[in-house]
Amino acid sequence: MAEAIFSSAIAHVIQLAVAPVFVLTSVGAFLTVLTNRFGRIIDRSRKLEEQQAPDDKVLMELAILKKRAALINWAISLFTLGASFTCVMIATLFIGDFLLFDASIAVASLFVLAMLCLIFGLLLFQREIYLAIRTMKIVSA
Repeated sequence: MAEAIFSSAIAHVIQLAVAPVFVLTSVGAFLTVLTNRFGRIIDRSRKLEEQQAPDDKVLMELAILKKRAALINWAISLFTLGASFTCVMIATLFIGDFLLFDASIAVASLFVLAMLCLIFGLLLFQREIYLAIRTMKIVSA
């Protein structure tokens, strides 16, 4: 009988951990997008830096690329931190269940921290996209 209760408790914890796993999947997809954008920024910067006599437009574009790289770097850091909080939250769910203590405050806190990291990471990503569009308008003008 005790084994059935224990199995039921583990099944419940696994059910609770499934939703955060989907969050981790989406964070992984965002990290892929961010690292690809970061790579393109670096490639574009290298190409512009190779020019013999850069004009004002090139120097301005390099400055914007530097800002974009910093934004992407911060966004990657925040998404990684958010994923880390999510992993710790999942572990806390299981540890709380195995050690029979109420981990609800810790889990809720970790969830809020993870969501804040993801929100701010998305805002930085949006800002980087804005700068990319603005750069296109400057270069094409």
